[in-house]
Amino acid sequence: MMKRIAAVAALVLIAASPAFSQGKPPPLKTGVDGTFAPHAMPKLGGGVEGFQIDLFTEVAKRMGREITIDSVSFSTLIPGMQSGRYDFIAAPTTVTKERAENMLFTAGYLWTSFQFGIKKGSAPITGWADLKGKVVSVNKGTPYETLSKSKGAEIGFEVQVYDNQPDAVQAVLSGRAYATLVGNTSVQYAASKNPMLVADLELKETRAHWAAPVPKTNPKLRAELQDALDCMKKDGSLAKLSLKWFGKEPPADGLERVVTPGYGVPDMPGYDPTPHETKCN
Repeated sequence: MMKRIAAVAALVLIAASPAFSQGKPPPLKTGVDGTFAPHAMPKLGGGVEGFQIDLFTEVAKRMGREITIDSVSFSTLIPGMQSGRYDFIAAPTTVTKERAENMLFTAGYLWTSFQFGIKKGSAPITGWADLKGKVVSVNKGTPYETLSKSKGAEIGFEVQVYDNQPDAVQAVLSGRAYATLVGNTSVQYAASKNPMLVADLELKETRAHWAAPVPKTNPKLRAELQDALDCMKKDGSLAKLSLKWFGKEPPADGLERVVTPGYGVPDMPGYDPTPHETKCN
């Protein structure tokens, strides 16, 4: 009897503790490709820094959550989320119909488009046909790999796949590849840091949303993430992060500024058009 009373007393003490009574949520678990500069990249002294790190650290803060961000290969992120390892993906993730059928996306927070990077002195690319007989390097598990392989089979060029974008860039600089295909922010940043790399042809028809995916089973988290992102758009802090990491003010129609209606990306699977009021602190 005394043991039972002691056990009940212990439970009462635990329930009365601040952590238990407040029901503090666990840290958000997420991941980035830690080699995809300037979105996420190693920093001096250890750890990772970049646009995505600043962005989702602030998002978590506004949600009243702590956050842990793993630095891994991009190709492991979606399987990691689907298996329950991650709550959402903090890496910039292009919204496609196929992906949106299998995950829920927040509204976009950046526009992205595909852009080639070539070695200084190489003939500029005017179109896909210029790559016939050449080699294009890409990051594994990305839409750049998917599109390059499709065009390569159609036109006749080789696609080399690397585990990270710096290796894909190095393939160009070393002459193993003629061009690399990646997002516009990444190739422009890489070219600004390496005078031998040139940001070349931008495929404007590929303009798409970069957004944060969550599992289809967690619309509540999708809404919480988007509410925080929308508040950052409204108070200008998302535009400031864009200026800090990309070196230029986002345009008036930039997704760093534009709050789209509903939850998710309009005209994509999983979009919820229900009007809602975002409460910002």
